[in-house]
Amino acid sequence: MNSYLASVNAGYFYGIVALVLAFITGMCLIFCVKSYRAGVAIGMEEKALRKVITSSVMFTLLPSISILLGVIALSGTLGVPLSWLRLSVIGALQYELNVAEIAAQGVGLSGLNLAELNIGAFVTIALVMTVGILGGVFCCIFFLKKYMNKLQGGNNQDATQDENKEKKPSFGAHATTAMFVGLCAAYIGSYIGKVMPGGGSDWMPLFVAGVAAACMAVFEYLIQKKQYLALENFSLAASMLVAMAAAVLVNLAI
Repeated sequence: MNSYLASVNAGYFYGIVALVLAFITGMCLIFCVKSYRAGVAIGMEEKALRKVITSSVMFTLLPSISILLGVIALSGTLGVPLSWLRLSVIGALQYELNVAEIAAQGVGLSGLNLAELNIGAFVTIALVMTVGILGGVFCCIFFLKKYMNKLQGGNNQDATQDENKEKKPSFGAHATTAMFVGLCAAYIGSYIGKVMPGGGSDWMPLFVAGVAAACMAVFEYLIQKKQYLALENFSLAASMLVAMAAAVLVNLAI
């Protein structure tokens, strides 16, 4: 292990992350106990509450596979402690990988390339990843209550309207769709550029993206058309695993 990886995987770093996660785990357990007692206090059956807990645990485990894949993907360049922390609190797989790559390029690297990384770049990447995700936290602190009141008020008004009236998609839905289309276009464009004349011959990222997209399309068909709604919980993780396996097999073949 080189000196950079030894530094970002130092024992004291594991200790700091373990303390943070232990605090968060304890807080979650306290909220679980309080929620359970509140349910009993309002007359909910304990059998029904236990069933909710069991089903919630099961439906949490499947999506967490994709989070584990994100930790594995990041740990090779940013070390296990930071990857473990970022994807265990308020991080998201899609966000962490993209922002880490962008931050690395911002400090003059070609990307999350282990041969180019150093402690200075690591600190900058970690800072950008952390500060960037805090926007959602502050929005929830200052604006969530107002937003929820407006949303609930809108739902009450909609209930009094004609049930057959078609609801128009909100601006938020359009903005989210446009954001993801732009994000995908930027990355797919960069992948295409790597196989164009003068851009090199690295076709593997485009191949992996194509396999993952095809796999996700199959899942979307089964979910939307065949109503296999349970597949929503692990479609992302399965698509990633299939694409990664395809990349490994192709590399072995060539």
